[in-house]
Amino acid sequence: MVKRNIIKIDESLCNGCGSCAIACSEGAIEMVDGKARVVRESFCDGLGACIGECPTGALTIERRDAEAFDEKAAVEHLQQSKAAGSALAENRAKQEGESGPVAPCVLPIHQPQRSSMGAGEGPGQHSNKLGPSSQLSSWPIQMRLAHTDAPYFKDASLLVAADCSAFACPVISEFIRKKVVLIGCPKLDQSEPFISKLAEILNSNEIRDIAVLRMEVPCCYHIINLVEQAMKRSGKNIPLDQFICMIDGKVVKDKEMVRRSTTPA
Repeated sequence: MVKRNIIKIDESLCNGCGSCAIACSEGAIEMVDGKARVVRESFCDGLGACIGECPTGALTIERRDAEAFDEKAAVEHLQQSKAAGSALAENRAKQEGESGPVAPCVLPIHQPQRSSMGAGEGPGQHSNKLGPSSQLSSWPIQMRLAHTDAPYFKDASLLVAADCSAFACPVISEFIRKKVVLIGCPKLDQSEPFISKLAEILNSNEIRDIAVLRMEVPCCYHIINLVEQAMKRSGKNIPLDQFICMIDGKVVKDKEMVRRSTTPA
């Protein structure tokens, strides 16, 4: 044990958004029972890069007796985590391949289309409106299923919405009109796949602007952090607006986010 700086998390202020866990490049912070916690003191370098990502001020730096920072162990941990994630993805892909034909909306664009599928399958299948009563101009809309090089992303205005907002927002069609829609749950979706997919979409296409529609509940705030992380990773500076759907159905524009742009890191 040595006396040094280390991150302190006030769980009474933590809203469970997970932004600090994403920002922690050493893997010292994890989400446990909906709260951020320093689970490996030896992985925390005490520099506080995660503090600025917390929207509630729950993170501070304190000087106390703690395990010495072990940079080598932190690097090895991250490498093992990435390897485990890759193995899981390969195993899942193998299981899906053995279970029969992949549904059209989840067919990876780099895989050859199977003869059992129609010629209209793939990223361009739903590039037009789905029907006279629908405002959707693209499909699929789930972030995990989106095709990164689909034609409808070219020069598009994106709406990244929390999936609950469609049920709580009476004017959801107004947000969908003339926008390409992507949805996800910042509480239940894994952060890294969400960020990676959106960053790839931004890298592969010229996006005009992005609107984020989230619920007013604290855990939903994290969706704006995910979008900002994806923008930073893509290195693009795109106009970004945030809208909040209140529980009673009213929608307000976050004044602090009006025409806000993220400067590439």
